[in-house]
Amino acid sequence: MTDTPNGPKIGISVSNFDDSTLRRVRQLGVTNVHSSGGAGSSNTNFGRENQLPWTDQTLGADVKAVAAHGIKLGIKMITGFPNAIYGRSGRDEDIEKVIESVKCAGRLGIPVVEYNWYAHRIIEGYSYVEGRGGAEYHAFDYQSIKDLPPLPEEGAHTADAMWENITYFLKAVIPSAEEAGVRIALHPNDPPAPISRGSEQIMGSIDGWKKLASIVDSPANGITFDCGVTREMGGDPVEVARYFGDLDRINHVHWRNVITDIPSEKYTEVFLDEGEVDMLAVMKELVRQNYPRIVYPEHPPVMDHDKEFTHDGFGAGYTGFAYTVGNSAGGETCGGGFHMLNLEDPSRRTGPNPDTNNEA
Repeated sequence: MTDTPNGPKIGISVSNFDDSTLRRVRQLGVTNVHSSGGAGSSNTNFGRENQLPWTDQTLGADVKAVAAHGIKLGIKMITGFPNAIYGRSGRDEDIEKVIESVKCAGRLGIPVVEYNWYAHRIIEGYSYVEGRGGAEYHAFDYQSIKDLPPLPEEGAHTADAMWENITYFLKAVIPSAEEAGVRIALHPNDPPAPISRGSEQIMGSIDGWKKLASIVDSPANGITFDCGVTREMGGDPVEVARYFGDLDRINHVHWRNVITDIPSEKYTEVFLDEGEVDMLAVMKELVRQNYPRIVYPEHPPVMDHDKEFTHDGFGAGYTGFAYTVGNSAGGETCGGGFHMLNLEDPSRRTGPNPDTNNEA
């Protein structure tokens, strides 16, 4: 797509910055990327501690690599500070590494740093199910794993303890983020199951997102608005986007569609054009807000071509990303909308028949 200066920008996640990966990104018309930092353990609280703090040399090399392909590193995921999350000895040292990393991002012009806050991500509840045309969808079923015990290295944590820990973290980090000109985006608990291996999840509800925003009153203390997770929890993605957008707390957007059987407990991630989320309505709301940062069409279904021709630069298959980018950026269907929206008046579409009702 062609980026607009004041509108949403498609960006996809890459796990490396080699030429073949970045060529494929640019061939999709994408000019912004999200960096997850490469493969880690299933619980990304662990396994990346030695990558912190970021430095101008190490992170700067990534910025230069993408810039050589006409791409901007628009958001960077930070992981590897478990002592801060669990409230253990060494948390102040962990927090200082995060602060130094955020300052580094600011110096290098990276506008957003994303993070997670869960004791354990309950990915054990995921499985693949057959979807449209034989594509593979991610499906989650909490009942199959709800009684799994805590892992020794993680332990079990109450909501009160997790709130205490994140409050301590935010009050230390956000002032430095403000000074650095960097926005911080907390990704919701996904899956949003209420208990994850014995630990309560504080970011598995919309009320939790609202409480987070109240801890430090600053646009730097924001969320990753995920319209798929919002619907997984039974929420209305348009209303939730409007609430946090009016607060100026949407610092990043994840873009996907789902079919929810039991809120927070059982759902299936599907193609953008067949789920319960009115994707065009969500996009209209983001445009109304003049949301200017990345929209990441994550978790694409696994398509046959990706099983035949794998590429390790993408967390999901390249063909799946090509579908989600095209559907988000150029389509007239429910999932499309970037080119079909009039940025001056989101109630009207652009294109050959601008006065035609743009509901799919």
